[in-house]
Amino acid sequence: MEAPMRRGWRAVICPVVLSCACLFALLAPPPSPAADTAVSLPLSKIILYSSGVGYFQHDGTVTDRTQWDLRLQTHQINDLLKSLVVQDFGGGKISTVTYGSRDPVTKTLGGFGINLNGNPTMGQILTQVRGERVEVTAPNSLLGTILGVEKKTESLSDGQIRRTIEQEYLNLLTDEGFRSLPFAQIQRVKLLDAGLNAELQQALATLASHHDATRKTVSILFDGTGSRQARVAYLTETPVWKTTYRLVLDEEKAPYLQGWAIVENQTQQDWHNVKLSLISGRPISFTMDLYQPLYNLRPVVQPELYANLKPQTYGDAMDEAKPSTPAAASPARSDMKKERLLGKLAEGFAGSRANAPAEMAMAADMGMGRIDQGVASMAMAEDKGELFEYRLDQPVTLDKHQSALLPIIGQSLQGQKLAVYNQSVNAKHPLNGYRLKNSSGLHLMQGPITVFDGGAYAGDAQIQDLAPGQDRLISYALDLKTEVEPKIEGGTQELATVSLKKGTMLVSRRLVEDRTYLVRNRDQKSRIVLIEQRYRADWKLVEPKDATERTRDLYRFSIAVDAGKTATLRVKETLPIQESILLMETSLDQIAYFQQAKEVSAKVKEALQRVVHLRSKLDEVRAQRTRLEQRIGEITAEHSRIRENMQRLQQNSDLYNRYVKKLDGQETELEKIRKEIESLKATEEERRQELQNYVMTLDIA
Repeated sequence: MEAPMRRGWRAVICPVVLSCACLFALLAPPPSPAADTAVSLPLSKIILYSSGVGYFQHDGTVTDRTQWDLRLQTHQINDLLKSLVVQDFGGGKISTVTYGSRDPVTKTLGGFGINLNGNPTMGQILTQVRGERVEVTAPNSLLGTILGVEKKTESLSDGQIRRTIEQEYLNLLTDEGFRSLPFAQIQRVKLLDAGLNAELQQALATLASHHDATRKTVSILFDGTGSRQARVAYLTETPVWKTTYRLVLDEEKAPYLQGWAIVENQTQQDWHNVKLSLISGRPISFTMDLYQPLYNLRPVVQPELYANLKPQTYGDAMDEAKPSTPAAASPARSDMKKERLLGKLAEGFAGSRANAPAEMAMAADMGMGRIDQGVASMAMAEDKGELFEYRLDQPVTLDKHQSALLPIIGQSLQGQKLAVYNQSVNAKHPLNGYRLKNSSGLHLMQGPITVFDGGAYAGDAQIQDLAPGQDRLISYALDLKTEVEPKIEGGTQELATVSLKKGTMLVSRRLVEDRTYLVRNRDQKSRIVLIEQRYRADWKLVEPKDATERTRDLYRFSIAVDAGKTATLRVKETLPIQESILLMETSLDQIAYFQQAKEVSAKVKEALQRVVHLRSKLDEVRAQRTRLEQRIGEITAEHSRIRENMQRLQQNSDLYNRYVKKLDGQETELEKIRKEIESLKATEEERRQELQNYVMTLDIA
């Protein structure tokens, strides 16, 4: 009983599957007529920058109308859009450069006339094209207009078992009337609208292009006649190329430096016999998202709705109203403004189209030859600290996802062996070091250095970028045969000078810090020890007068120590401290301190004594005035108390009369005190002016 049932289900399903296959086979996109021929532009030149970008150049021959496709990772498209340069050297032109959109595939598919989002069924596809003319084979051919897709429930019987299924029917309007065709009988559906058919093909092509979302195809169309040379160049993100060195030290020979560059091919193509250059430097490089479509948000303006007007009633006017005619814009004038505006817009668009060939010509003039010249000029400008180029003599072959060590330097240099002591690195022992002078004429990029001394491994060091002619310290091991003992004596203040100028006492002090380094050499060979100490811009070096050298953050002092001997280095620094003291405001005790200091000159002390005398006279008057003002405060408080008590007494009482007499006496006292205060203020002002005139004329060093 199950076999007939299976045959029944196949009878329903197979025609539907067949019809879908027929439809998509019919609508498959034909080959693109964009180019007459295809071409391969092999990779010929690579320039890797230490800033993390790489320049890739493809050269080859193109013939007639040619399309060249470049496959890149999606994240590389932004760099390509920012830097792509295309040249056709044989008189041809670059027609277009096309690439797939970064919009989500759902958004892209939603923009076509037939939306293929969500893997729609045949019925859902035909529902989207209601009203379109189609040719249907079911099994006879007929023409009609799609009315819609209808679902009907039908019963199937296999012996005693009855099943209910739902089938879709295509409803058409034909010349003979309405037709309803079950999908099980439809073998082929053809859209008669060529434009809609083309949109369906584009939607299918979009689906196919998104199967590998990590890679995108950039198509460049060369348009011309005959065979000619072409070039495509662009920048993209690459791993930073690195350097590593080996330094061989020998007491009888000059040091030998061997340098290697580590290059990694993380692209999706093999490098076969390419010209490779390595650029060291820090050119400004950034990324910008040019691939992501941008949509400008616009404000939403709601249509203005007017409410129905209600009848209005008006009262009589109090006086005659003068006729008023509001100014109205002329329709003709408004139309003229619109015409002028549209004319300007049209001129703008026309101008853009007219200038396009000129802009393309200008872009073509900015050829890769000029870019090469720019790179070469930067490479020769190593003495300006810009960029330096390592150009490999032999072509390089490197498969994708492979790395290589490439030799870039191998020659003898100049230098000096020494020990480097820094208390913050190791408080007891210095480090074995070497002062390496770059006499190679090449720019040495930063990287690790493996040091070999006396035919054996001695340690590892690291070096920063080193321009030709410069020298740099490196350290690679702990020097256990040399010991340094630092001692710090400092933190004391010394009074340096005191001067008087225009009412101000200028005091100069020195904060003294004294360090002593005791160096013991237990080796059988003499040592040159370079002692590093923190450099502070506001401190002055007193002893020794000059350091051996100074970096941005450190002093370096060189000291020679014989075999089995000790040596001492003293480093003294002072920090000048300036202080300004106003003579009219400072305390007399502070002035007395400077009068007793031995560093203060006799003339300054004499002037300070005069200041103390004038200040004492002024302070005496101020004290008298202050006492009288305090007495006024006491009387005023007593007045308030008496008046408050008097409010509770009868005016004919004895106590009330006593309060009146007391208030009268206090008022008399207040008048007298106020007169005395006014007199004291005048005296105080005279003495203050006398003091000010004196101190402002002082100019004693």
